[in-house]
Amino acid sequence: MALLDGQTAVVTGAAQGLGLAIAERFVAEGARVVLGDLNLAQARTAAERLGGPEVAVAAECDVTDGAAVTELVATATDRFGGLDIMVNNAGITRDATLRTMTEEQFDQVIEVHLKGTWHGIRSAAAVMREAGHGAIINMSSLSGKVGLVGQTNYSAAKAGVVGMTKAAAKELAHRGVRVNAIAPGLIRSAMTEAMPQRIWDAKLAEVPMGRAGEPGEVAAVALFLASELSSYITGTVLDVTGGRFM
Repeated sequence: MALLDGQTAVVTGAAQGLGLAIAERFVAEGARVVLGDLNLAQARTAAERLGGPEVAVAAECDVTDGAAVTELVATATDRFGGLDIMVNNAGITRDATLRTMTEEQFDQVIEVHLKGTWHGIRSAAAVMREAGHGAIINMSSLSGKVGLVGQTNYSAAKAGVVGMTKAAAKELAHRGVRVNAIAPGLIRSAMTEAMPQRIWDAKLAEVPMGRAGEPGEVAAVALFLASELSSYITGTVLDVTGGRFM
């Protein structure tokens, strides 16, 4: 039997990158997935590629809007009859040094990553508490653990996700709902591959395993946290970094 056979998942920021890799892995393991994204056209294309309306549905969602996230969760319950897994993955970057970062750039990143994750936890938990089970997976980052130059906004948000994950895990454990987080490091993607070569090389030199990670390697950890393989794990943050900054 597939690890997620018959289960329903919502993944935010699922039209591309890590979110899409996670959605792909979940579908491969038997789940039905709602792909939430600001880019509805791209999300629809991804959903069709994953198998169409029987297994994958696209929905437009701005995670900074609580009502929109509640509606996203309702799409899962209306279309597939419930919600078993919530992956709060949507994110943006607005990198700049402390001296040059605008207040708007700071607020945008906090709104999407931190408040957006809070909306996702809150909306999913409302359904999962009643069902008596569920797995919520939040996306943190190595940046939230060590801090990175030019990312005071992003590092603060991702560190906040860690604290939020632990607090929510304590609140929801007695209702059968597990809450965990993933902290990726240097993962190969369109965004990271657009880095200047010297920056890429410097970051790669910090990885003991000597290579960047692949989106599928993050998706495999999400699968572990979503499935019964991690049935006694909650409030945990799993680094997927190749050993960088141990």
